[in-house]
Amino acid sequence: MKKKLIASVLAVCLMAASLVGCGSQAETATDATSTETEVTAADESTVAEEEAQEATETTEDLSGNLTLAGSTSMEKLCEAMSESFMDQNPGVTVTVEYTGSGAGLESLAAGSVDIGNASRALKDEEKSSGSVENIVALDGIAVITDKENQVTDISAEDLAKVYKGEVTNWSELGGADEAIVVIGREAGSGTRDAFEELLEIKDACNYAQELDSTGAVLAKVASTPGAIGYVSLDVVDDTVIGLLIDGVEPTEEQILAGSYKLQRPFVMATKGELSEQNELVNAWFDYIHSDAGKEIIKKVGLIIPQ
Repeated sequence: MKKKLIASVLAVCLMAASLVGCGSQAETATDATSTETEVTAADESTVAEEEAQEATETTEDLSGNLTLAGSTSMEKLCEAMSESFMDQNPGVTVTVEYTGSGAGLESLAAGSVDIGNASRALKDEEKSSGSVENIVALDGIAVITDKENQVTDISAEDLAKVYKGEVTNWSELGGADEAIVVIGREAGSGTRDAFEELLEIKDACNYAQELDSTGAVLAKVASTPGAIGYVSLDVVDDTVIGLLIDGVEPTEEQILAGSYKLQRPFVMATKGELSEQNELVNAWFDYIHSDAGKEIIKKVGLIIPQ
């Protein structure tokens, strides 16, 4: 009996020891897994921090001066884009001169700027000089009148006649008996070139006044009874009336569909292909095509090319 009792006690002890050993092994395995998870998480956090730091260092390393010149119609776009780009790249200074499309492309050809801004497609002679057309946005050309004008819609045909001096009174278009004051841009303006080419009235216009900026045309038309003018769509405000052309409103949908006749590209031309440009110029175009750049294009009232 004593032997049996001793054997039973020993068996119980061995079982208890076995259970304790298993518990220790399980705890050890759990601890190991927990430690491994913590190490992995720490490693991933470190990698993320290093990548963020590298991105910051890359941004900070980008430095230098970027120069652009050209279209006054592109001022709103260029100001917003350059301000945002310099915020992202503190070591970079972007300088933009608003000299008109033709003058900007001449500066590019002469090598005095990095980018020539044109609010129209490049001409064959400009391309032959080595300038490359990089379209960054699309813009509608709005036809505007003073707020008191009774005409809200005009056909492209009648608009051409107005600018050629063949229609001289608003009464001929269903409006008041009032003389039409034809306002336009100066020679060399990209807006003027695009407007006249689209209406096929190049060098045939009879202007009462030719002004040297988009803002000047907007202000003049707003303050002149009977005036008509054309400006970039993104600058139109409540000081003027924007006319429908052939019953079509200048909206993004209508422009992309090709239904609105008066539309043109906003071009940032380079001397040679982008692959031939320096790091700073390429960084500028990369930013324009980024989500942030596209948001700026939309914010200033322009359309992203498809």
